[in-house]
Amino acid sequence: MTFDPTVDYPLGTRRPDLVETPSGLALGEVTLEAARSGTLVAADVRATPATLRRQAEVARVAGRRQLADSLGRAAELAGVPDDQLLEIYTALRPGRSTAGELEEWAQRLDGWEAPLTAAFVREAAVAYVDRGLVLD
Repeated sequence: MTFDPTVDYPLGTRRPDLVETPSGLALGEVTLEAARSGTLVAADVRATPATLRRQAEVARVAGRRQLADSLGRAAELAGVPDDQLLEIYTALRPGRSTAGELEEWAQRLDGWEAPLTAAFVREAAVAYVDRGLVLD
């Protein structure tokens, strides 16, 4: 059975078979007992890229384009190392980076197969330059 964003939302209720943890646990296996036993680890309470992409489809079908775009970027960023995410976040704060440094981050994001997020960083860089919010 394929995913239909018009009827399969909310995923956890209507299609729990489509929701799993990064380590492959099924949604039904995410329990307090699993956490107590060590079967469930902290990384297992993260959303997977596949789940985030499905949520983006639901949002898009519902006409919530900005939410869909954000969830699409989140799906891309799920595979980016946490320390790099923090560095990107810091670089995107106004007055923290040059336009060239933001372009370098966009290129890294392209390398991590995160083109939507890379485009977002490039768009932010243009806006920051226009508003004088980049370092010289």
